[in-house]
Amino acid sequence: MTYSFLPIHKLSFIFYNLFILYHSKLLEIKLQGVICMYHYQKPFKSLYSKWFYRVLFSILSLPIFLYACIKYLFVNDKKTTLGQIHELTELENALEKKYTFLNQPKSKSALQKEARAIYNHRNRYNNQKTTKDFTSFFTDILFGKYPIIKIIFAFPLFIVLSFYLNPIVRYIFERIIMTIVVMVGVVIVVFTILYFSPMDAAYSILGPDATKDQIHQFNEQHHLNSPYLVQLWEAIKGVFTFNLGTTYKGNDIVTQAIGARIPITLLIAVIALLIAILIAIPIGIISALKRNTWLDITLMIIALIGLSIPNFWQGLLFILAFSLKLDIFPPSYIPENPLSLILPVLVIGTAMAASITRMTRSSVLEVMRNDYVMTAYAKGLSTTQVVIRHIFKNAIIPIITLIGLLVAELLGGSAVTEQVFNINGIGRYIVQKQFVPDIPAVMGGVVYISLVISLVNLAIDIFYAIVDPKLREEIKGRE
Repeated sequence: MTYSFLPIHKLSFIFYNLFILYHSKLLEIKLQGVICMYHYQKPFKSLYSKWFYRVLFSILSLPIFLYACIKYLFVNDKKTTLGQIHELTELENALEKKYTFLNQPKSKSALQKEARAIYNHRNRYNNQKTTKDFTSFFTDILFGKYPIIKIIFAFPLFIVLSFYLNPIVRYIFERIIMTIVVMVGVVIVVFTILYFSPMDAAYSILGPDATKDQIHQFNEQHHLNSPYLVQLWEAIKGVFTFNLGTTYKGNDIVTQAIGARIPITLLIAVIALLIAILIAIPIGIISALKRNTWLDITLMIIALIGLSIPNFWQGLLFILAFSLKLDIFPPSYIPENPLSLILPVLVIGTAMAASITRMTRSSVLEVMRNDYVMTAYAKGLSTTQVVIRHIFKNAIIPIITLIGLLVAELLGGSAVTEQVFNINGIGRYIVQKQFVPDIPAVMGGVVYISLVISLVNLAIDIFYAIVDPKLREEIKGRE
């Protein structure tokens, strides 16, 4: 048996290539880590100067933040270079002249402190100059050596910063944060109003014949004797844990009671909205194209009448006409009968259609005055092509704004219409409970409405960013 061996020079060539490949992969990984940290460092620098983000980011990176604090206090070298001394001296002299001119003398230490603060703020994110303040020190540690370890110990911070890498994602993320803040604010305001309301829940539910022991037992059962801050904290905690407790009257679980009433409110709102849009937008466009004609005047008078009639009055007229006289539709809502939805949908859709028609007409008329519309006609495009390609596309933003407001109002529940047609929806439920006052039930309804309005506004903002190129460029250009 014979053995063949590679020559020494070929073996050395193979080992050399493997060595180069290994170190090139290491270099590639390191470069990717540096590039990744640079992308995260940019939004961190722009946001950490704001006090809210400073507190938030410090909490989210708590292990590294504590390490930076200890190192800054006990290990950090606070020596000042000649360049820093020269610039600080110039700042001190300028500040001394300023306060002398203002006749507000300052001590040497105060001038040095203010000069140091100005220097740090001016050069904090300047890579060419070194500052010795804690913000720069913390930033250098967080985005310095060993990026993998930093990401592990500050993982929540990098998750938050990930939302700020893309401008559109950042825009949506900030709107979601605003939604949460709005909900907390709404809970605080509504709870405070109900807490200090002169109406007594125990007296309203138990009646005037209730004894003091019964009222005391009722208040103890529902924690109404607890201090204001304790009850407020329980209300806020219940909102975010979806545990709003039980109602004072009926002892129903609040989340289940509200969840059972949302589907019918949502169904009526969606059907009414679709009908209103399908009718109102074409009528608004036709009215704008035929402005100041008998057709335009007639359509606008009808829209004005639809906008002026109160819902409860229109609902009663529809019941008298279509239910009692003609016997076509049921006078009240019956879950098993789909025809009973027609009258409430028509009542709600009438006012919506009137509002959308008027907004569509005014928005289309405003766009029609622009020069590019005249240019489109001059190119030989038909009226249909001009309306679809140029007019409606640019007139849709105000219409969407109005539709969003109407949708938020409808999803919150139209209490008057629900009362007229005996619909057990969310609007009627909130109105009935606020007269007790049943704080858990009212709180649940208000949180639902605020959540709906915030989500609708978020959807409108996202739609704006998709439709409007100017807004899209503005979002991308934000720091």
